[in-house]
Parts: sequence; C-alpha cells; structure tokens
Amino acid sequence: MDLDVAAGFVIPAAELGWRFSRSSGPGGQHVNTSDSRVELFWNVASSAVPTEEQRERLQARLGRRMVGGALTVTASEQRSQLRNREIALEKLAALVAAALAPDAPARRPSKPTRGSKRRHQAAKQRRSETKSLRRRPAGD
Repeated sequence: MDLDVAAGFVIPAAELGWRFSRSSGPGGQHVNTSDSRVELFWNVASSAVPTEEQRERLQARLGRRMVGGALTVTASEQRSQLRNREIALEKLAALVAAALAPDAPARRPSKPTRGSKRRHQAAKQRRSETKSLRRRPAGD
C-alpha cells in the first residue's frame, strides 16, 4: 500500500522497509511469542519520489533522525502488529509532511500599543503602592 504524504507526494510501498520485533509492555499470554513492535524505514537518499530540493529540505530538517540516509519510525503502542503498522505509517507521513511544509512567514516586530503601555504603567504603580504600604511609618 502506497503512503500518501501530501498532495502529489506519494511514497511507493516498494520503497518502504519493515522490521518486526517483540514489544515490551502488556500483551497477555502471547506477549513472548508475537512480534508486535514495528519499525518502518524509508531511504530518503535513494528514493525516486522527492525532487532534489525536497531531498535537501528533508535532509536539513530530519538529518538528526536519519541513519545512513534512512528515516526510521517505530510503533509499539498497541498489542496488534497490524494496528502498529498503521500507526507507523501515520507517523512517517506526518513527519515527512511537516518537514516538507514551507517555512512560516517571518514575524514583523511591532511596537506596544498605547493601551498596553498605559496598563503596564498602571500595574507598576499598583505594585509600588503595595510595597510602600509595607514600609515602617515615617513618624517613628
């Protein structure tokens, strides 16, 4: 089953690799016999799907998660291997989609409004009055 990441970006099933192992945690009587933990990996470096620009963006944003050009995702939340496979596919799709998303526009700095300046000064004045009431009276 091909993995649909974003509009026009589909990872073919042939490029996805699976590895299964025993999962820790609850599982009942069959916990020591079933390989329910799932590792899903996709080799970004040798994939034919991304353009060179997309490949560089993926490398820049996910480089720390990659080992030898391959992006790996694990899932062991559920007792069922099938369900963990679905979760791993969802995780990989979300990870790649987030890495391919364009940068947010740069924030334009703005000045504080007149009202916010006034509220800031009023709060400082209230704090000053509170502290002045804690002082010893001047007549002693």
